[in-house]
Amino acid sequence: MIVQPHILTKALDAALSTGADFADIFVEDTYSSNLSILSSKADQAIVGQLYGAGIRLFFGHEIVYVTTNDLSEQGLVKAALNAAKSRGTGEAKKAMPLMQVPFDSVHTYGEKPWEMNRDRKFAWMNSLDQHARNRNSAVTQVEAALNEKFQKVQIANSRGLMAYDERAYSRLNMEVFVEHMGVKESSSERYGHMGTSELYDGLNLQSFAHENVDRAMGLTTAKFAPAGEMPVLIDNSFGGVLFHEACGHGLETTSVAKDSSVFCGKMGQKIANECVTAIDDGTIKNGWGSLNIDDEGNKTKRTTLIENGVLKSYIVDEMGARQTGYDVTGSGRRQSYKYAPASRMRNTFIDAGKDSFEEMIRDVDYGLYAKNMGGGSVNPGTGDYNFQVREAYIIRNGRIEEMVKGACLIGRGIDTLGKITKVSNELKLATGMCGSVSGSIPAAVGQPQILVSSLMVGGRAG
Repeated sequence: MIVQPHILTKALDAALSTGADFADIFVEDTYSSNLSILSSKADQAIVGQLYGAGIRLFFGHEIVYVTTNDLSEQGLVKAALNAAKSRGTGEAKKAMPLMQVPFDSVHTYGEKPWEMNRDRKFAWMNSLDQHARNRNSAVTQVEAALNEKFQKVQIANSRGLMAYDERAYSRLNMEVFVEHMGVKESSSERYGHMGTSELYDGLNLQSFAHENVDRAMGLTTAKFAPAGEMPVLIDNSFGGVLFHEACGHGLETTSVAKDSSVFCGKMGQKIANECVTAIDDGTIKNGWGSLNIDDEGNKTKRTTLIENGVLKSYIVDEMGARQTGYDVTGSGRRQSYKYAPASRMRNTFIDAGKDSFEEMIRDVDYGLYAKNMGGGSVNPGTGDYNFQVREAYIIRNGRIEEMVKGACLIGRGIDTLGKITKVSNELKLATGMCGSVSGSIPAAVGQPQILVSSLMVGGRAG
């Protein structure tokens, strides 16, 4: 896939030929594999390859972006010239000589997706299917899927940067359906990492399947959640999706630069309770949202967003740096070459605190324990959110008691940050896919258990 430096230089010069003040090229070759089972049988086996390049030009704060599948010298230069002529009429510039960006990868990969025997992959999914069905005769259906991607990228820009990287992603998903006493419910879960799939040999597939079945069965007899304002204890791992959606997107310069975020103008100010420290870290070894370099060629880093309640940094890409004056954080990301990069989260989480989970439970006389979060909707400009809770329990007199269903959490991100009164020492991350202006990308969410002193719970019971 490697495009020779002299070809990249010619394309960059063409991009700068009508007055653009910056240009970059993102070349991609991605292999993907999606396997699934349904009704205890193989259902899909889809393999694909994505191949092409995106060329981006900056004219001040304006962006021109074009794509091409022709990676020959003629094809790249033609695409760059078309982009340049679509906007510019200024004086031509020249790109700086390209120099390879050195870095040491902390990530380890095993067998490539196309090297591993496919029967081995279906064996993991079949094992999930059998463990689920053996757990309870009420299971009516099991769906399981294994999604793999191996991406090779090459990036060059007019400032002389040139970088090459390889990235592997793998995610195992399952959903179980049950019917008990005429009530139908389902439960889904996923496990993923930046890496290849052989790690699933060490995953406890039985526990993975049983947890899903037990959750679905619990929902068949659970009563509906009460409605009203109350203390809410949100579990670790995927509980971090609330911070990711309600606060994280508002910290991206994609929103900040447009003055469409509630966090605009608050750098250095207290925006959360002092027990809250939040991190966006692209350096975690084999982390689902990790990178060596971002999709603009910048080295990734660990970025402290909030420290002891005080806003310390935004999530900044190249254009965001131009627009806001803040330094890039290695956060320019995109789904593929078909998208121009934008400031995006990587592994984003509330950092571990000092409180114990058991003490946090004992502090609640009556409230809700949100053990497993689901999807929701967020207004990125205001941070107003509404999130489903897939698995919830009533806390009564300092004890977790009966399971309830149909609960949702309603609030405003910046207000919720101020109402977090305790943060446990049990940090855990979970995998997710994050959608925004530059497409859908792997992003990890997470947190320890957090106690929110007062939060509006939507439910059906009075």
